[in-house]
Amino acid sequence: MAKQTKAQKARTGVSQDLLPFSDAIKLAKENAKSKFDESLEIAVNLGVDPRHADQQVRGVVNLPSGTGRDVRVAVFAKDAKAAEATAAGAEHVGAEDLYEKIAGGFMEFDRVIASPDMMALVGRLGKVLGPRGLMPNPKVGTVTPNVAQAVKDAKGGAVEFRVEKAGIVHAGIGKVSFTQDALEANVKAIVDALVRSKPSGAKGTYVKRISLSSTMGPGIKVDPSSLGA
Repeated sequence: MAKQTKAQKARTGVSQDLLPFSDAIKLAKENAKSKFDESLEIAVNLGVDPRHADQQVRGVVNLPSGTGRDVRVAVFAKDAKAAEATAAGAEHVGAEDLYEKIAGGFMEFDRVIASPDMMALVGRLGKVLGPRGLMPNPKVGTVTPNVAQAVKDAKGGAVEFRVEKAGIVHAGIGKVSFTQDALEANVKAIVDALVRSKPSGAKGTYVKRISLSSTMGPGIKVDPSSLGA
C-alpha cells in the first residue's frame, strides 16, 4: 500500500460518499489548509457531447457573492465608449493600439470586452484569444454596446462557463475565506445557470456528477439532487 503524504493524512472527513452541497462546501473549507486564501472550484459533468452543435453549453452567470478575484479587463472601444470603459475600471482600453499590443504578446488581462464596431479588428486576434477562452462573444455579454456595464459585471462577479470536450464545466466560485452562506449562494447560482442552459440535444441525465475542491484540497463529491439538478 502506498504511503500517505502529510497532506493526505491531514484531510478530514473526505470519502467517496455523495454529500449534500452545503456539507461539501463545509468540508472543502475544513480541508483548505494552505497559508494562502485558496479558491473554491466546482466541476460539473454534464450528459452532453460538445462535438455536436446542439449540445454546446456556454453562458455567463453573475455570482451573488462575487469571485474574490481581481479581474483584469481589456476593452476594445473608441471615443465615448473608450472613456466609459475607463471610467468603469477597465485596466486596458484601446483599438488599433491595443490590438498591436496583444498581437505582440501582451496578455496581462483576464477578460476581453468589445463594442460591436470593434469586432472586425478583434476577430484578427482569434488565434491568440480563442484558445485561451478570451474571445469576445455576444452570447456571454462580452460583445456589447454597453461596455461600461460589461466591465462592472466582469469585476463584480460575472463568470463565464463553457463545456469542455469531456463534457465537464469548471468554474471558480469564490474563496474559502467566504462565509458558508456566500459560497452556498454562488454554488446555487452556477448550477441553476447550467440547468437553464441545457441544450436541446441533451438526452438522458443532464447533470451527472458534481464535485467541489479548494486549490490544494481533495475533490469532494456532491449529491446533484441537493441542488435540484
